[in-house]
Amino acid sequence: MNSGQVPSVLVGELPAGARPVDVREADEWAAGHAPDAVHLPMSELGNRLHELPEDQDPLYVICRSGGRSGRVVQYLVGQGYPAVNVEGGMQAWAAAGKPLAGEGPDAPQVI
Repeated sequence: MNSGQVPSVLVGELPAGARPVDVREADEWAAGHAPDAVHLPMSELGNRLHELPEDQDPLYVICRSGGRSGRVVQYLVGQGYPAVNVEGGMQAWAAAGKPLAGEGPDAPQVI
């Protein structure tokens, strides 16, 4: 983790079995996401906090590049949740060769 205001972790430092909370929008999710991720779009998060995984401590929050997830982590930490931003987001995930799942006929990709 870094020592900045937003707790963060590099993709390569994610523990085995971590299920990221993906805060990207539906089209981004459908194009490609981490196979075990939980999808809670940033735009819907306030109304869906009850859907956050209760068995993950901390919550690893991910978006495309790390900006949105960083804002979500700030919000969640302010609400008392143990949340950590995944630096570089899904772009770093894909660059690290981690698996992607998609919701359509095309090969999964990060958009």
